[in-house]
Amino acid sequence: EKNDFIKYLTKNKRVSFKYENEPYYIEMDDVAVFPQCYAAVVDKIPTMAKKTLIVDIGSWTIDIMPVINKSPDESKCVTIPKGLITCMRSINEQCVRQLNGEVDESEIQNIMRYGRSDIDDEYFAIIKAEIEDFVDKVYNSIREFGYNLKTTPIVFVGGGAVVMKNFGSHDAKNISYNLDVKANARGYEQLATMGLKSTKRLS
Repeated sequence: EKNDFIKYLTKNKRVSFKYENEPYYIEMDDVAVFPQCYAAVVDKIPTMAKKTLIVDIGSWTIDIMPVINKSPDESKCVTIPKGLITCMRSINEQCVRQLNGEVDESEIQNIMRYGRSDIDDEYFAIIKAEIEDFVDKVYNSIREFGYNLKTTPIVFVGGGAVVMKNFGSHDAKNISYNLDVKANARGYEQLATMGLKSTKRLS
């Protein structure tokens, strides 16, 4: 799967695109592929003395990656195709079913981010209940894959980390949250820099 993905990414080595109306032209020299959510914690892995579970909750997927002996165990990485978008859709399905009206996604995102809102109480109650149900399902998935929620060090990353923090019922010292939404981007930048330095040393 990894090699197939590298082959797919290197199919067109010259790429042109626009970003903020500015044209860019790049040529790929090499491609490095890492487990999903590895980048978000790459700077923290050297400090992980115990087996640690990284859970990256994104818009479309939930990615689970165990780190053992300060190295990701790729054989145990799991992707669940039920991210925050799934939760938001479920919220509006319930709002339409119960109150015959939808809530703007930006309002739902604000509630996820801050845990509160000044919208109508009935709508807020539905949103809160659905988010709590989503959080419970995340924890149930972790448990189903054989991890003890009370003893395994768990680090939540990605956009959903704040949702787990605000709405989770497991307030334990083995659970932590990386609330930096740019953690993956910073991590990939760090990995690319490390790769370039390594290439220069070998050349």
